[in-house]
Amino acid sequence: MTDKHAGTWFCGAVEIEVTGAPDAMGYCHCSSCRSWSAGPVNAFTLWKPDSVKVTRGAEYVGHFQKTATSDRQFCKQCGGHLMTTHPTFGLTDVYAATIPTLAFAPGVHVNYAETVLRMKDGLPKMRDFPAELGGSGDTLPE
Repeated sequence: MTDKHAGTWFCGAVEIEVTGAPDAMGYCHCSSCRSWSAGPVNAFTLWKPDSVKVTRGAEYVGHFQKTATSDRQFCKQCGGHLMTTHPTFGLTDVYAATIPTLAFAPGVHVNYAETVLRMKDGLPKMRDFPAELGGSGDTLPE
């Protein structure tokens, strides 16, 4: 049986479906994610792009690409943040809060060197990204 989870955004104009299991779940502390999410940390779920499907409202999906590593998508109807594709990683970040039926089980903190909110949860704290994604692979103390 394949796991499927539906997500919808602020105004409900855009809906998505994710299939299977995410490749990773965790928290990003980089200034770009903090600024985009308007919060001190971004809870992410990373999926292979073919596991993420816009099922309604594709005409309302806008894009903003500040860097080559992140294509941030938003709802043109209400401005709600939808997801971020990371073409250089081959992954799509569907924000954890928008998939209510997915059991969020974070495994890592990335870009913890930029944090503004220390979190003592026993999870690894990566300075930037894991080495396999082009980062240093360094961890920091809690």
